[in-house]
Amino acid sequence: MTGLQLKQFRKQKRWSQKTAAQFLRVTQGYLSLLEKEKRPVTDDLTERAVRVFELPATNLPVKKDLARLSSAASDDDLTRELSAVGYSGFSHVKPARLKNPAEVLVAALGKNKLDARLIEALPWLVSQVPEANWSKVVRAAKVKDLQNRLGFVTTLARAVAEKRGEAKKAVQLKRREDALAGSRLFKEDTFCNDPLTETEKRWILQNRTPEAEFWRVLSDLKAEHLDYAA
Repeated sequence: MTGLQLKQFRKQKRWSQKTAAQFLRVTQGYLSLLEKEKRPVTDDLTERAVRVFELPATNLPVKKDLARLSSAASDDDLTRELSAVGYSGFSHVKPARLKNPAEVLVAALGKNKLDARLIEALPWLVSQVPEANWSKVVRAAKVKDLQNRLGFVTTLARAVAEKRGEAKKAVQLKRREDALAGSRLFKEDTFCNDPLTETEKRWILQNRTPEAEFWRVLSDLKAEHLDYAA
């Protein structure tokens, strides 16, 4: 976050520098220096500003090297994190501490056994990651060999955007798809590490969409299965 953005968010609240400084727990003089960009806005202050100004989680810094991000979060943890970033499917769940959607996405993609409701949330989550952080997500996915999963949920996200008439977002997501296509892995991937029976695997191979086949993902999930695609 820049000092100019900080000033913009303050003015949107119609707060004086004195009032904003009190909420941000800094002096008015220091806030003035920040807004004039004579001092950098730290990550800690950015987190505080997101809470104080009630900003979307996309304004949070991605503090970690996403490629080293642990995938040890439980399904319950991820459910609460998705609730915090605004996923309507989990709006009834007590939210966790707010994280940047890019961090939540990489953590979820990295789990080898993911609840079906969380898998359904991934295309929505992809659409929440801004361009500024997308390259970090892709880099982490490639390090962790998750590009097939990421490509598949990006394709679903694009299909959802098209169904919702969000043309600009659909074009953006198509660019992301195309950029990922060249890095597909040969192996078949899945969101669940439980071994499939031969019958189950045969059924999925016969019933998965051309998109799932292209991304070599064992899934029969389609955009029309997602409630938020309506």
